[in-house]
Amino acid sequence: MNGMSRRGFMQAGAAMGAALALGTGAAQEAPKDKPVRVGMVGVGGRGTYLTKTLLEIPGVVLPAVCDINKEHAARAGKMIADASGKAPELYTNGERDWERLVAREDLDAVVTATPWEWHTPVMVAAMKAGKYGGTEVPAALTIDECWELVRTSEQTGMPCMMLENVCYFENALAILRMVREGVFGELIHAEAGYQHDGRFVFINDAGELLWRGQHAIKTNGNVYPTHPIGPVAQWMNINRGDRFTRIVSMAAKSRGMKSYAAKKFGADHPLAKQDYAMGDLNTSLIETENGCTVTLYLDLFTPRPYDLIFRLQGTKGIVMGAWDKIYLEDVSPKDTWEPFKPYMDKYMHPLWKDHNAGAITGGHGGGDYITVFEFVKAVRNKTQPPQDVYDAATWSAIVPLSVESIAAHGAPREFPDFTGGKWKTTPPLEIRGA
Repeated sequence: MNGMSRRGFMQAGAAMGAALALGTGAAQEAPKDKPVRVGMVGVGGRGTYLTKTLLEIPGVVLPAVCDINKEHAARAGKMIADASGKAPELYTNGERDWERLVAREDLDAVVTATPWEWHTPVMVAAMKAGKYGGTEVPAALTIDECWELVRTSEQTGMPCMMLENVCYFENALAILRMVREGVFGELIHAEAGYQHDGRFVFINDAGELLWRGQHAIKTNGNVYPTHPIGPVAQWMNINRGDRFTRIVSMAAKSRGMKSYAAKKFGADHPLAKQDYAMGDLNTSLIETENGCTVTLYLDLFTPRPYDLIFRLQGTKGIVMGAWDKIYLEDVSPKDTWEPFKPYMDKYMHPLWKDHNAGAITGGHGGGDYITVFEFVKAVRNKTQPPQDVYDAATWSAIVPLSVESIAAHGAPREFPDFTGGKWKTTPPLEIRGA
């Protein structure tokens, strides 16, 4: 590592930990093809896609892959060998073999796309081993895990980025730029939600309950909040001038999983008789320190098209992302919605423009590529990623807080201040290109 030993690097990392954790660490731009060595933990469906995306970024090297499924690991290994000419070492000896991967001396970063309960353990181990952490969503399932991520990052000086791709969707980035340029005035309210019939990822075509299905049986809350809340948090400068303070959460009754299983496999199938704790639709209200409010939804179990809503209301106007409509006072015709597309083009975020993201073939219209690129760029330059460990903890905390609120019949739950007050002085995200 540039002639520096791993121990030396970790000592240096600890010394600059406070600055890095605050998002103020600075470094000269490294060459864009400077090698970045990444270990992959979990290469099922999503992990395989992340592996493919990493291989598309110049300079990325994948020396190691871990998965409990040997076929998945071999598939990823072949993909890496075909792309780079060098096969990675495979770690397939049980559910904790990732610990051997994390301990390798030849890695700069570790990315995990395991089931949710492994995200925090893998990230904590990676940071303690002096490596950048990149995790799929959510980053944590409990408040204790959120704190563990934050404290480990602060103590080691190593960043952890939750790879929240929706923050890099074209419309989300355009709205962020419009917010920064004052188009909507002072922000008042947002509405967003992950609304997508996802029962097929809870029960497979063979009639088997998958790992997500175990959460549906035992957990009643918003277990998948980060896709919609990530962009909203960035628009509202959460952890960078404002913060979430409390949440109230309620859940509708559970019907979708049983009806899905009965329709596909018959009324006598065990999964059609199984009781599920998770309500079909979760509604949460979130308040911020500066007086903004957010309505957040989760709807995974009802028959409906994909919809993130993305309503943002300010003192000067409103945008309705799902409708592709906008209204700006003294700009739009009175009481008349305008198409959002011309505004999205006018306020195209430089990241989207620099990557020519609309031409990228891949997930979520180019958003996945930009997410991974931003992570690799931070690792290469030894800087804080744009979505830092405080974001990972704050956005993920909605999972346990919503569960607690529902269990208490909608009683409010307070958000911890994971930043320790640093949200008051941390500047908003820059509007910058690649």
